[in-house]
Amino acid sequence: MSITRFAVPLLAVVALVPVAPAVAAAGGLSWQPCSAVAKGWDSDDQRTECALVPVPLDYADPGGPKIDIAVSRVKATGAKTGAVLLNPGGPGQSGTTMPRTIAASRAGGIGVHHDLVGFDPRGVGYSADLPCDVDFPEPETDKDKAREAAERAAAANQACVDAHRDFVRNLTTPTIARDMDRIRQALGEDKIGYYGVSWGTALGAQYRSLFDDHVDKMLLDSVMPPELSVTEMDDDQATAGENTFHDFASWIARYDAVYHFGTTEPVVAKALLDLRDQHGATVNGMLANPRREWAGLAAQLAALRDGGTAESRKMTTESWDGEPQAFNHFQQTALLCNESPSPRDFDTVWQHRLDRMERLPVAGGYGLYEQLCVGWPLAARPWTFEKGTSPLQLVGHLYEPVTPIGWALRMRDRIGGTLMTVEDDVHGSLASLPCAEAAVTFFDTGQATAKSCPGAPV
Repeated sequence: MSITRFAVPLLAVVALVPVAPAVAAAGGLSWQPCSAVAKGWDSDDQRTECALVPVPLDYADPGGPKIDIAVSRVKATGAKTGAVLLNPGGPGQSGTTMPRTIAASRAGGIGVHHDLVGFDPRGVGYSADLPCDVDFPEPETDKDKAREAAERAAAANQACVDAHRDFVRNLTTPTIARDMDRIRQALGEDKIGYYGVSWGTALGAQYRSLFDDHVDKMLLDSVMPPELSVTEMDDDQATAGENTFHDFASWIARYDAVYHFGTTEPVVAKALLDLRDQHGATVNGMLANPRREWAGLAAQLAALRDGGTAESRKMTTESWDGEPQAFNHFQQTALLCNESPSPRDFDTVWQHRLDRMERLPVAGGYGLYEQLCVGWPLAARPWTFEKGTSPLQLVGHLYEPVTPIGWALRMRDRIGGTLMTVEDDVHGSLASLPCAEAAVTFFDTGQATAKSCPGAPV
């Protein structure tokens, strides 16, 4: 991982020296075409503009060292009434391409009267980053191998923290929320809209808790819980995954004439678990997947049962050609572990995994967040969210395992807002559905909705 940049100078974090501000004049930014200044940017994109916003490395020392936050913009196509800041989640996910993505989606109508503004949070993509090469430990079934992987990752994390302690300890949700407010100021906006997905919903909740007076309207899709615990995240996601397995088995039972696993959910579930006993992880990785994959997976499972082979399923991480990477594992680890009061010792984390697997035999082994914090050297500073008065639209997905619907209900209880329920299991899918029109209406009028929304057909 290296310090990546626009073609104009960015702060090398390791140097910790002030940089010339990106603000060209009061209330204005020095916008340039992203394709001209951002390494690896799509040369066909002539709409998106980029700029840099200088922010304090540490808001407790506002006059101290500065770092740069990369910001992108697709300008409103009609009469502009405001701007909407966007974040795709992660944490660790680049957001500079999100304005273009939203503009091309079913939610693109937001961009008629609003500038669409993306940014790379500190530690990600074109913003100030760290030269830390950190392994991401994959789940292991063997305890000794798991311990070795956890200790290797912990040592790499410790080395990065030791080398860049001020930067790493400021990788928190409140700090990034304060960076967002500096972006608002640089845009010359008194109030700003916000559209956040996944972890971006926690970022939105934090911004609204700190700067409610500067929120125009806020939409949060695939909502995080109001308290961060990577232990509970693993538990809740595994529980949702286990429910998905039983739903999958019920779906296969309805099509027994095609797949021949049985006509009832218990019979199909037993047949699938028996098949897993024969083929191990190959089958287990096919049992709790999104509904849009069910038909293909059921066919593969039937073929495997009948003596065939299953397709190889590789996990991939989105990235651009060359640098910067669109996802930063270390930034994700730092944000989660800096804010989750979860165990730091391997033996406790491993026991939690064993307990989860006994309780949830299909999805209990899927958890990956708790292990990230083994050996994390900094104390946790938990989230603190509060109710606000600015218009707030929450969007939850009824069957989703990544951010289970219960999280949205808990967040609504904590910070308020109106919850729209999408009847699908697709993470952050609102912008791809016809009911994205509700988001356009919300940002244009402030009118939130509590209606349900059909997802894409299975």
